[in-house]
Amino acid sequence: MSNTGLVWCFGNDIDTDILAPGRFMSSKLEVLASHCLEALDPLFASNVKPGDILIAGKNFGVGSSREQAAQALKYLGIKAVIAKSFAGIFYRNAINLGLPVLIGNASDVVQSGNRANLKIETGLLELIEEAKIIKCEPMPKFLLKLIEAGGLVPHLEKRFAKEKIIQ
Repeated sequence: MSNTGLVWCFGNDIDTDILAPGRFMSSKLEVLASHCLEALDPLFASNVKPGDILIAGKNFGVGSSREQAAQALKYLGIKAVIAKSFAGIFYRNAINLGLPVLIGNASDVVQSGNRANLKIETGLLELIEEAKIIKCEPMPKFLLKLIEAGGLVPHLEKRFAKEKIIQ
């Protein structure tokens, strides 16, 4: 799984209300996603492209357990989030929804607008113009299987179909 895109950088303690603002929680996903991160960058949702990579500091996804925070990023086309650390529930929600999340210190090196190639299996983030490679912690293989399947539900459906539990 290799993804090339632009990098979007954010700081520490990005909470789920910034990712999925509460006042839009009863809206359709496309409306909710259009307000993703607008408190920090009003143009993020309208300018992010499929394949772009979000990089942040510590404690990404802190706050409520709303899975819509990860869902909004995935809907907008973010192919992976790299952060120094994640709130546990966000990390699990992202994986369950098929959004790769990697732990790494990329926020110390990368700037918004850099073009980068991410090899999710190895955790290598290559800054294309800078000719730099940043090593992130690769995701465990069993979690990569969930990501590759599109998330927990598609993974289980595929598994159970093989076992002929779901017809």
